[in-house]
Amino acid sequence: MKKRYISLMTAVLLGLSLALAGCSSSPSTGETTPSSAASSSADSSATPDIGLNDDGTVNNPENVPVDPNKLVFWSLFSGGDGAWMDKIISAYNGTSPTKQVQSVMLVWADYYTKLTTAVAAGKGPDIGISHVSMLPQLVAQGVIQPVDAYAANAGIDWNNYPANTLAAITFNGQHYAIPLDTHAEIMYSNADMLAKAGVTADANGQLTINSVADFKAILDKLKPVVGDGNTALSLPQSGDDPYRVWWATYFQMGGTGIISDDGQTVTLDKATAVKAADFVKSLYDDGYVQPGIPDHQKMFQDGKAGLVFAGTWATGVFQATDGLNFTPQPFPSLYGTNQAQWADGHNFVLPTNKNRSDADSQAAVNFAAYASSTGGLTWAGSGQIPINSTVNTSSDYQNMPFRASYMKAKDSAVFPPQSEYFGALKATMIQNLDTIWSGQVDSTTAINNMVDQMTSDLSG
Repeated sequence: MKKRYISLMTAVLLGLSLALAGCSSSPSTGETTPSSAASSSADSSATPDIGLNDDGTVNNPENVPVDPNKLVFWSLFSGGDGAWMDKIISAYNGTSPTKQVQSVMLVWADYYTKLTTAVAAGKGPDIGISHVSMLPQLVAQGVIQPVDAYAANAGIDWNNYPANTLAAITFNGQHYAIPLDTHAEIMYSNADMLAKAGVTADANGQLTINSVADFKAILDKLKPVVGDGNTALSLPQSGDDPYRVWWATYFQMGGTGIISDDGQTVTLDKATAVKAADFVKSLYDDGYVQPGIPDHQKMFQDGKAGLVFAGTWATGVFQATDGLNFTPQPFPSLYGTNQAQWADGHNFVLPTNKNRSDADSQAAVNFAAYASSTGGLTWAGSGQIPINSTVNTSSDYQNMPFRASYMKAKDSAVFPPQSEYFGALKATMIQNLDTIWSGQVDSTTAINNMVDQMTSDLSG
């Protein structure tokens, strides 16, 4: 077990930029920087990108002072949504809390590695952020600690969070995070291109799609009218986004869980995985996707695509784009009523630090509770789906453009399995699926290779 743990943790840390590319600063996959416009529209007062040395000390090339009298919050929100988090922090500090918060922006590609290193060196922050998919690894390594001892005093009511979210943050009966949002891969449509193609949407701009045939019928109408250099569907041919489409399709087809509950065995249904891969491959083979798209979200933002599969975080940037007449909706139901879509979520965590006082730990959880509830409406401006029900059921949220239409994506979200090895497993899945999209390997061979490699990953 120890040998397996060490080898897999090394693989996870080395592969994080691939395994969670949804939060990369790369425009093509950027959860935090959905497009170049996201960076340019970010508040100029956003926290500078400071970074961290390998020994856990702050690498501060811009000489930004770290106030020892404030709680230090390490953030990975480096793009458009970073400005929204800065607004939450500013508002919280304006409430005269027992201890104010200072945000330190880390380089995304190094975030989890640096967090783990800093905590081990006793130099971790007071507050951190973790994806749902990374929580199991952080818990297993002792990088973060439970928050239950401070939750009640912070006013946290766990009943305000959905069951699938609570299951993802609970380990051995204890809560290890305060959920902030769910972000899912959804579909956006260009209303002007739909009208040109003669495709009719409902009164809310939503397309009615109940099967693969319905979906491809729309693409067939879009393909001849989008124009040269444009695309009916904008989707890259490698990386996270086609993987997320495969993930949604696999679970809509009734695919079994990726690994067993005890984390020891790969339980992926090969036959269903092949069928899902064949569907994604058909989108390229049937000419719905222009080959070699460098930045699929930017292509849609520029009005050069009829449809795009992209994250909820793109909504705020698309809204700020002049002349883009678009509508978001949950990932379409391609296989009957078994709705499912890829999702992950941001959570506030309490990094382990034996030198931090109980008072500071309480103050850290107080901030997280505020950001998740009172700050949730501000956070929604980025396009993320606030997960606290006091926020997402409020009239203020429901009245925000588009939110009511796609927030239901959180209810059909299929989160990653609760395994500290998932980062390595996901890197393996993407690597093998990419060989299908590129035509290097047939889907059956690639899925067999993928399962064999995943099994090897788990066996150490």
